[in-house]
Amino acid sequence: MSSPHSISGLDLWQWRIEARQQAIAATVPITELDWLLEEIADLDRLSLRLETFKERSHIPLKIPFADLQQRWQQRLQERVPIQYLAGETPWRHLTLRVAPGVLIPRPETEGIVDLVLAAMRDRDPSLAQGHWADLGTGSGAIAIGLADALPNATIHAVDFSEDALAIAQHNAQTLGFSHRIRFYQGSWFDPLSYLKGQLSGMVSNPPYIPSHLIPTLQPEVQHEPHLALDGGTDGLDAIRHLVAIAPHSLKPGAIWVIEMMAGQADAVTQLLQQNGHYDSIQVHPDLAGIERFALAYLKK
Repeated sequence: MSSPHSISGLDLWQWRIEARQQAIAATVPITELDWLLEEIADLDRLSLRLETFKERSHIPLKIPFADLQQRWQQRLQERVPIQYLAGETPWRHLTLRVAPGVLIPRPETEGIVDLVLAAMRDRDPSLAQGHWADLGTGSGAIAIGLADALPNATIHAVDFSEDALAIAQHNAQTLGFSHRIRFYQGSWFDPLSYLKGQLSGMVSNPPYIPSHLIPTLQPEVQHEPHLALDGGTDGLDAIRHLVAIAPHSLKPGAIWVIEMMAGQADAVTQLLQQNGHYDSIQVHPDLAGIERFALAYLKK
């Protein structure tokens, strides 16, 4: 890595000792410090664990050392998520750019792509070749995950936020999927009216947190865009809309999948049943056993 910024291994080692103590005092996982150093100082996990880096005369940095120190203080004092400070986060087997304009993709959301693949295998493998929508794409995580898993599909990624779309487009381009994903600025299905009745599937991680709970969330979450979190009075505003409007855009037999909050499964199932256009309604847990995903098929 060519960089105009560097620090001696010994100086970095001494700072890391101090920073680890600060993390413990602030109840921040010390693993976050090494993750930040892996990103900023281009050090690998083994050299950090064994502390062999301290023998090096100079270690290149992506940013000035003073900026690294400042970012670490932001993590400790302002509770800025480490993903924003590092500028990226792992998701499935990919690395995605993230910034305060987008929701940080969660590990539990990774399962939504596997759920789609299993649903197609069970029901209709031909759906893998059609048009798919990722609504509220944020960083582009799900759209890119779908493009990676469905090489013969075209993915249509929609977000209301221009900031989020810029990051999603950057991620798609960096990871080599920009020719497979089309991006649209707008609200839910609105930009996709020309695909009415043609979509093989719809996937969404919509805002689903009840408005009154937003102020009680962890300080780190408060730094994320509230547009991507706030689901209205009961947390179901966006999901309710997606249940109601999707049948106009999906083709018969298409897959409908959303992520939801713990405790919302019964309400979402009821919404789908009452709509009358869906069948084989299912609720699936995430890796922690929490009822996280609702899946249904549009009736043929």
